[in-house]
Amino acid sequence: MLVFCLLAPLLDVASKLATADIPVGQITAARFIVQGALMVPVMVMMRIEWTLSKRMVKYVALRAFLLILSTYCFVMAVTVMPIADALAIAFVEPFILLWLGKALFKDEVGPRRIGASVVGFCGALLVIQPSLNAFGLVALFPLGTAFAFAAYMLTTREMAGYMHPVAMQQHTSLMGIVMCLPIMLFANGTGWAEFDPVMPQGLNWLWLFGVGFWAAISHMSMTYALKYAPSATLAPLHYFEIVAAVGLGYAVFGDFPNMMTWGGIGVIVASGLYIIYRERLAAQQLH
Repeated sequence: MLVFCLLAPLLDVASKLATADIPVGQITAARFIVQGALMVPVMVMMRIEWTLSKRMVKYVALRAFLLILSTYCFVMAVTVMPIADALAIAFVEPFILLWLGKALFKDEVGPRRIGASVVGFCGALLVIQPSLNAFGLVALFPLGTAFAFAAYMLTTREMAGYMHPVAMQQHTSLMGIVMCLPIMLFANGTGWAEFDPVMPQGLNWLWLFGVGFWAAISHMSMTYALKYAPSATLAPLHYFEIVAAVGLGYAVFGDFPNMMTWGGIGVIVASGLYIIYRERLAAQQLH
């Protein structure tokens, strides 16, 4: 999970660098194309079964759609926002995950965890409010990422016991390509800023390759982690991603969170860690 947290921000950096010249939809599609190409030799070398059961097709399609939505929303956000600010807002995802677990799986969620999630959302507002003033409604796109990624995590967890992590990434990539390419073909020549594809030039090829490469490595690491380790153990490590994002954002773009953003990050992280603590206590009481 630490590998995911340290490498996922590199995906965000590559995406932000690409947005200077490449439409957001094309960056999103490139993620799946490159990731799918990289997974082919891995599948062959590891002799992993390519066949996808009928039962898993709908899960793969859902996982791909949610990842497309999550990626598109986040890349739209970092087009104008600092990576750390966008990621801080997106980190309400664990709170959404808590509510979805309660609503869909009837998970036992006590009032303290509900209260902590509300406080966490208030922390996100500390980041969203100044971002709305500075960047407009695009500051809300990370919330779209949070909702989509929460559902993506639930889907991944459901699939982890039935599919090899590499096969899961490969089939998700192929399904993502199937979903993205028709949109790109339809938008070609329309002048639709977010989707009309362009021919990459110079370093843009490297940025697009980086989007797919870092996505493949980081998300495969996350899938392995979900398969072999309890979620309660992994959850606290996820917050290292913010630290890595702040460092890379400052090193590459010169972006450093202001005091309001730091305050919001602090509230979000503290609320998230408290929820993890309460979940562990609840698990201990069950045993």
